[in-house]
Amino acid sequence: MGIVVQKYGGTSVGSLEKIKNVAQKVVSQHKKGDKVAVVVSAMSGQTDSLIKLAKGLVNSPDPREMDVLVATGEQVSSALLAMAIKEIGVPARSLLGFQIGLKTDKAFTKARIMDIDVDALMKVLNAGEIAVVAGFQGVTDEGDITTLGRGGSDTSAVALAAALNADVCEIYTDVDGVYTTDPNICHNARRLDVVSYDEMLEMASLGAKVLQTRSVEFAKKYNVKVLVKSSFQEGPGTLVTKEDSNMESPIVSGIAYDKNEAKISILSVPDKPGVASTIFTSLSDANINVDMIIQNVSIDGKHADMSFTVGVTDFDKAIALLKNLGKSLGAKDVLGDTNIAKISIVGAGMRSHAGIAARMFAALGKEGINIQMISTSEIKVSCAIDKKYLELAVRVLHDEFKLDKPGGAVA
Repeated sequence: MGIVVQKYGGTSVGSLEKIKNVAQKVVSQHKKGDKVAVVVSAMSGQTDSLIKLAKGLVNSPDPREMDVLVATGEQVSSALLAMAIKEIGVPARSLLGFQIGLKTDKAFTKARIMDIDVDALMKVLNAGEIAVVAGFQGVTDEGDITTLGRGGSDTSAVALAAALNADVCEIYTDVDGVYTTDPNICHNARRLDVVSYDEMLEMASLGAKVLQTRSVEFAKKYNVKVLVKSSFQEGPGTLVTKEDSNMESPIVSGIAYDKNEAKISILSVPDKPGVASTIFTSLSDANINVDMIIQNVSIDGKHADMSFTVGVTDFDKAIALLKNLGKSLGAKDVLGDTNIAKISIVGAGMRSHAGIAARMFAALGKEGINIQMISTSEIKVSCAIDKKYLELAVRVLHDEFKLDKPGGAVA
């Protein structure tokens, strides 16, 4: 008898009929003899409705109260799924974050998991019940409800799988696996059978919506096998696991993109030690994540222009903060641009092949797509481009690296 953790996203539990379908899947796994813990998101659209409700009342809702509010979405779906499972005749119990001892820090709306006490959860599983856990939420040491940020139910599921030492964490969603790129943009995108943790981590952080970044970090750290499957059709899905030598054969495994990026430029700041630290420490203290960064030093060597990207949701907050900070630093101006997008190529095989970035830049240049910013790692190259060229760029790069074929471009 093994332990299986399953996670169902908002589209998978988006209606009563879909919840009944999920209940059948869960019971089918349980009848195989496995102990099953199920993590659920809020029903599709419910979290957005709750946020809209709050913002209809106040312009800037208090983060603590927002967590209390939006956490109710998962409470609804977990209770409904437990009811549906019981209706089939199988014992089940819904559990909220605080009931399974999922402890977090105090960063409301973006909390991080600190610990999970699985004793209560194991009692449910050992009693032969299916545990239906509300994802996305936890509790502080002081007893305050917290949420893990958008997509946090993935993190809840993988963290639970790690704590339970589960055989596998199955992530059920509205797609049947991880694709070489978005099939809605590129008709010949191909489902991948296996993806390494590092590749999936890059793809998730770069905009791929299949898995949330922190969930992949957890999976890699604790060696949790993650299987991405569809709630609505049968199929093998995509296994996210440790890298092996066979994964190095394709140069590029996938194309990721993110439309929700914005560029901020601080013009003519003094080029002296401590300035960059002051800027990015201020952003960090405000819980604003920074991505791509470039700096250009002026001809006189005394000033520099600094540009970087942030998430669109943090853009207004970052601009306001930096305009005030810029005055104290003596900056000439702070400019912003929300009409950009980030496109990235990702592949473990890039470690052992030269000239991949040049191929990417040449392919984009041939189509007249200007590159505004660049960032790289061992297994990825990212470019900031004008948002209007994004879909063209995805198709061009998918063709350049022959991702419609198994193995892709190998030289």
